[in-house]
Amino acid sequence: MTAQNSAILPTPIAVNDSVSRRGTVLASLGVVAFSLTFPATAWGLESFGPWSLVSLRSVLAAVLAGGFLLALRVAPPAREHWGGLAVVGAGVVVGFPLLTTLALRTSTTSHAAVVVGLLPLTTAALSALRTGARPSRRFWVAAVAGAAVVLAFTVAQSGGSLSAGDGYLFGALLVCAAGYTEGGRLARVLPGWQVVGWALVLCLPLSLAGSVLGLAYEPVRLTGHGVAGLVWAAAGSTFLGLYVWYRGMAEIGAPRASQLQLAQPLLTLVWSVALLGEHLSPAAPAAACAVLVCIAVTQRTT
Repeated sequence: MTAQNSAILPTPIAVNDSVSRRGTVLASLGVVAFSLTFPATAWGLESFGPWSLVSLRSVLAAVLAGGFLLALRVAPPAREHWGGLAVVGAGVVVGFPLLTTLALRTSTTSHAAVVVGLLPLTTAALSALRTGARPSRRFWVAAVAGAAVVLAFTVAQSGGSLSAGDGYLFGALLVCAAGYTEGGRLARVLPGWQVVGWALVLCLPLSLAGSVLGLAYEPVRLTGHGVAGLVWAAAGSTFLGLYVWYRGMAEIGAPRASQLQLAQPLLTLVWSVALLGEHLSPAAPAAACAVLVCIAVTQRTT
């Protein structure tokens, strides 16, 4: 009996380690997808107005998600989950894209990355309030330090000045953190892609109405960049990115997953240089190393 017990005891640990690694990889893929959102939005604004871009992005993502739900004959969620899905839709599908798109009319992508730099800490705080999770003091110290590094770096990149879009950016920070927190909770009882899919479908009537009104009142000048930006924002950031993000967050927890996003502003700056021609400060490597240290600490202190 003892030998048998000793043989099987390591198994749960190995499974847990495997799940943790898988969750970290999935959440990291979500961060990579999200890091392209601001450059893609800047491209999309070359062809569409802000209201049209956000609405069309949501419509295309909802069509993609709805197609998967229909093809796989997925039953609608239970009634008790629709309230949470509404929070996900309001925060992640509508609120964050709209507010950041409005901000990017006057702010650079590097300045907008301030929002993403503060998002992990806000998500962890809201998650603690919503779920009762209590990360360690060391976790919070590392999280605050990482947020401070990212905030200082991104503000320095924008010249240290505050733009007119800051109100939109801070509003986007709050609604997105709420959507991430609620989505991470739902992803424990529903597959992550279904959380995203049903939230998109729930918002489809509003997105369709917004598309009709936006296209009626805002000019459209189709360009290759504009179309590519719209397609990526819809399929890459809104559908695929949210799918792997919520799946990863369900497996490793919202506080740990949120800290992986500390790398997102730096990735966004890299894409901004490569895709938008913005100039990257020589301080970027030092900031990247500091952020990676904070991420390593937070991943070991849940």
